[in-house]
Amino acid sequence: MTSPDRYAVIGNPIAHSKSPLIHAAFARQTGESLVYEALLAPLDGFAQAVEDFRAAGGRGVNVTVPFKLEAFALAQRRSPRAEAAGAVNTLAFDGAEIFGDNTDGAGLVRDLQFNLDTQLAGARILLLGAGGAARGAVLPLLGAHPASLTIANRTASKAVALAGAFGEAAGDIPLDGCGLDDLGGRAFDLVINATASSLADEAPPLPSGLYAAGSLAYDMMYGRGDTAFLRAARADGANRLADGLGMLVEQAAESFFGWRGVRPDTSPVLAELRRRVDAQ
Repeated sequence: MTSPDRYAVIGNPIAHSKSPLIHAAFARQTGESLVYEALLAPLDGFAQAVEDFRAAGGRGVNVTVPFKLEAFALAQRRSPRAEAAGAVNTLAFDGAEIFGDNTDGAGLVRDLQFNLDTQLAGARILLLGAGGAARGAVLPLLGAHPASLTIANRTASKAVALAGAFGEAAGDIPLDGCGLDDLGGRAFDLVINATASSLADEAPPLPSGLYAAGSLAYDMMYGRGDTAFLRAARADGANRLADGLGMLVEQAAESFFGWRGVRPDTSPVLAELRRRVDAQ
């Protein structure tokens, strides 16, 4: 009897990770023979932790904070979306080669389109933040053909630089970067919070009137109840609110598909995870 294939998520800290629950559910649902564990890597020992896991027969890993940039450097071959994001959250081991991918942006778009039934084509989208989370979302969002994509950040120059980096990829889609104070008088169909403000239970300081009729406010963070960003969005007139739990499940499904060639049904897994989060 052959042993199940081994996968893991590597990070520091890692005890909070829900990835083992998610991938175990995917494996049961699809009948794939695998085990998935959480590995704590020393802050100065990511590459060694990956090599040790691969040497022990590991087939692939998910990568979380703070190692996504190191994973990018470790990968010998990378997907176009990983190259665009400048970060890797999924590694696959094929013989001697390490392949790097970034499934975060794809997970965001799938959550918006399939779980939240949000029309991205023709939508006016505002992306808040100019760090790694925002960068990973830009190319997948542009691929959904919005009417426009605006990147806004506390430090305007960072948003302008990020928008400029994707100018060629945007083609004829209007893409601009600006400061948060420059958003006054504009309205959007979708506002995505890719900043870390919700970790501190704070909302970005946004001008009022950003939310168009029927708009969705989306926070990449998740937890029990609304985040500070979502509470502020509700007060400012957002019609719909969503956190990033669906993005977490969808990016995991994208990794699973890359490893196994099978796309799991995310709906029951997301529903079960939501019940667990709400019960915390």
